[in-house]
Amino acid sequence: MMIFFHERLAFLAVPKTGTSALERALSPKASAVFRDPPGMKHTNARGFERKYRKLFERGNLAPLETMALMREPVDWLGSWYRYRQRPALNGHQNSTDGISFDDFVAAYLRADQPPYADVGSQARFLTDSGGDLLVNHVFSYGDFPAAVRFLEQRLNCEISLKPVNQSPKRDLVLSRELQQELHKRHALDFEIFAALQDGPLSVS
Repeated sequence: MMIFFHERLAFLAVPKTGTSALERALSPKASAVFRDPPGMKHTNARGFERKYRKLFERGNLAPLETMALMREPVDWLGSWYRYRQRPALNGHQNSTDGISFDDFVAAYLRADQPPYADVGSQARFLTDSGGDLLVNHVFSYGDFPAAVRFLEQRLNCEISLKPVNQSPKRDLVLSRELQQELHKRHALDFEIFAALQDGPLSVS
């Protein structure tokens, strides 16, 4: 999470959506950068409203707007799966080494998720308890340049990105049955992402 106090913007870091690269590029411009622990770095929209908004509201200043990126849900899970296959996690409870992508997604869909599949939900990150979008500006990870253009205009700066935390390359195939179950159980994720295909989403 990054706060741009003077520009009245809070960048909320949905995991696995290129946020580390943006953080590296924009840290010098930010008024505050929350890097650790991971739960604070990846504070979701509800957490921001509950814990942090009042810290940055002052007098007659305009309220902070929030922005975030969202990734296609299966691709997002694939990024988590690949990231947790890195050798540094071998032997750790979060490692997906030796686990197929089908098994990873099946574990993600369980009520009692094992640690390696406990990665949250993008829809939950972005919405309130009623499922309504809580972030002012949401961009598709598939149109990353649109998010960069928004930030460059809003922050009045040029952004140069370098790859950070890239996951190992893997060919991922998900069975039709798990595809269908994932769509059913996480319908809101797919609904929000489908809406992003017409362009960034904005709420007042």
